Order: sequence, then structure tokens, then C-alpha cells
Amino acid sequence: MREPGDGTFLKICGITTEADALIAVGLGVDAIGMIFAPSPRQVSVSTAGDIVRRLPAESLSIGVFRDEAPLRVVEIANQLGLGGVQLHGHETAEQVRYVAERVPLVIKALPATSPLIAGFSEIGADLLLVDGPNPGSGELFDWRLAEGVENAETLIVSGGLTPENVGMAIEHFHPFGVDVASGVEMAPGVKDPLKMKAFVDAVRSLPGPQDNRSRDEDDGPFDWTRS
Repeated sequence: MREPGDGTFLKICGITTEADALIAVGLGVDAIGMIFAPSPRQVSVSTAGDIVRRLPAESLSIGVFRDEAPLRVVEIANQLGLGGVQLHGHETAEQVRYVAERVPLVIKALPATSPLIAGFSEIGADLLLVDGPNPGSGELFDWRLAEGVENAETLIVSGGLTPENVGMAIEHFHPFGVDVASGVEMAPGVKDPLKMKAFVDAVRSLPGPQDNRSRDEDDGPFDWTRS
């Protein structure tokens, strides 16, 4: 996995087929995400296993769960050899820490309006994924809602990102990483190779988290100062 200063970490989520996974890896993404929770992009454990087995050994596969029993999360992650998990529900700090002690990497997703963002370091996850008020909807949100993040070096930005706006998100947050699903699709769970390439190109064309310009230079997609 990329370290802070190595450029922006890039994850394409909602992968449902081996073909899309291989295209994403071939384009140079840092991680793919497979969703095990109810979703139009949900995959079975067996399908995910087939995908993981075909990926290069150095590829990072992330399993996405929502309000799943921690023991089951760990079992699936270890059974498939996942590089990490993303917890996208109402998991408690105790549950997060249980999983974190048993899998290599834990990403905890929180809506931008969550009061837990300000105290993320107490939750026990490695990385914080901030999404819109309706996580997983693919809807863009007012980025200023997420400015209570303690440390941008643990932040992954998600929610409504596309090849056209991901550059603005990176310039606004200077996050550790970005995450996209619907913004690179032709239909739910069906990735568009051209959109994936455009997204990767847009991310790789910009400086990574080491760019410390002030967030005040950019109000993001919602500039309330304009009439």
C-alpha cells in the first residue's frame, strides 16, 4: 500500500467481475473493493474468491461490510486472503478494534455529518473513509462538512467522485486517498474502462498528500460565497 508522500491512494470499489478487477489493476489502482453487504454491487464470497485468485499477488483487495458480525468479517477476510476490510455500518469502536487485531488493514467509513469524525483516532481503524450523509449513494456532498478530520494522512474521500471532480477533491482535502464506485460505471456494478482510465489519469496527474496547500484556497464544489 502507498505510504504518505507516495501519491494519492486510489481505490475502485464495487468490483463485481474478474474482468473489471483486472482492468483496474492494469490501470494502476492501489486497491479494489468488493461489497459483501446488500447492494446492487454485492458479490458472493465464492465470486470474490475467484476474483482474488486471479489478481497479482501484490494487489490489495478490500472487502466492504455493513453491520456484519465482526467474527464473520474476519472469517471472510482470512478465507479469501483479503488485504483489508472496510466497515460501512454502525460498528462500535470495540467491534472495529476486534477486526483490526485480526486483519491487516481496516477502513472505517463515516458519513460527513458524523460527530465521530473529530475523534476518529479513538475508533481503532487504520484509515477513515468519509462519504456523503447517505453513504454508498454515490452522491456528492458539501466537502466542508468533512473538515473536522484530525489527520488528512488517514483520510479517504468518497461520495460522488468522477473523473471531472476528483482533482478538485484532492486539491481541497489533500487526502491520503480517494475512492470511487458509481463514478466509473456504465451501470451499477458494471465498470466503464474508459471512465476508470480517465479517473486514474486525473488522480495521477496531481500531487499527492505531500502537497500542503491551504484548504482555504478552494471551497470545492459548493462555493457559498457566490451569488
